[in-house]
Amino acid sequence: MSITADLHSDLTWTDGQAGYTGIEATPEWADEVHRLAKARNATILAHNYQLPAIQDIADHTGDSLALSRIAAEADADEIIFCGVHFMAETAKILSPDKRVMIPDARAGCSLADSITADDLRAWKAEFPDAVVVSYVNTTAEVKGLTDICCTSSNAVDVVASIDPDRDVLFLPDQFLGAHVKRVTGRDNIHIWAGECHVHAGINGDELADQASSHPDADLFIHPECGCATSALYLAGEGAVPEEKVKILSTGGMLDAARETKASQVLVATEIGMLHQLRKAAPDVDFQPVNGRASCPYMKMITPAALLRCLVTGQDEVDVDLDVAAKARASVEKMISIGNPGSGE
Repeated sequence: MSITADLHSDLTWTDGQAGYTGIEATPEWADEVHRLAKARNATILAHNYQLPAIQDIADHTGDSLALSRIAAEADADEIIFCGVHFMAETAKILSPDKRVMIPDARAGCSLADSITADDLRAWKAEFPDAVVVSYVNTTAEVKGLTDICCTSSNAVDVVASIDPDRDVLFLPDQFLGAHVKRVTGRDNIHIWAGECHVHAGINGDELADQASSHPDADLFIHPECGCATSALYLAGEGAVPEEKVKILSTGGMLDAARETKASQVLVATEIGMLHQLRKAAPDVDFQPVNGRASCPYMKMITPAALLRCLVTGQDEVDVDLDVAAKARASVEKMISIGNPGSGE
């Protein structure tokens, strides 16, 4: 019996709160995924925080913006986006003529969920002349109410491009916002108090302890992390050499991994990133600052979920055409300013 027949038998997979389970990432699974993807003329995209098996089966692995651009350029009828829901929405915004699916539509994002379209409308009413800058990690509706999106790679450039006399509403990530405010020195930037619960949980005390225990290691730190300010403080106090502290997007981490001369690197981001870093620089010892920093939403895209998506054509992601047009304008402005990098 084929693995697809097993899927239909309801004997080898179950649907629970944590996602679809019951199918392992075996060679037979990989063969069936490839066969089904080819039959559907589908391209499989996987975010860097996905399970290693999902990253390895994908046609392309990267950050959400890079993957959305690949989706737009792909010669495919369907895009299977292995990530969280806002990422699949962004792919649909940039690929309105393609069918975009996510293997489990319940895979949300605590950061994107930290501000709704109604929240933003109310905030804009308080500052009617402000320029709205939204991190790309937001819903399509929020992007549609945004003047310019940004990534962590070009957030500073985006804000610096705005008239210094204009107020800026920066959302939703408070840690990235604090980083932008620190670098630009801008006083009229208002920051939404949102966060990624995984990155916020990587704290300064953990970073200080790890840096003390590994004095020769480089530090790769995502600006969404709660420890980003602590890292700069450690460098400023001389506890860690300044050149070892690198505040980087996930795409920037991969670039830095290929260039580092360090034998060990401490990484402050979601632990799925370690898989790509170790592939990029196999001679470097990459270790997480917090080994528990695993996003349960990212991990909902299981081997069973991916196979289910390819067999049944679920779950499709649609974006209202008017919302998509407005959101596309804010994303395209982002791409035109500075270096948007590879995504987050």
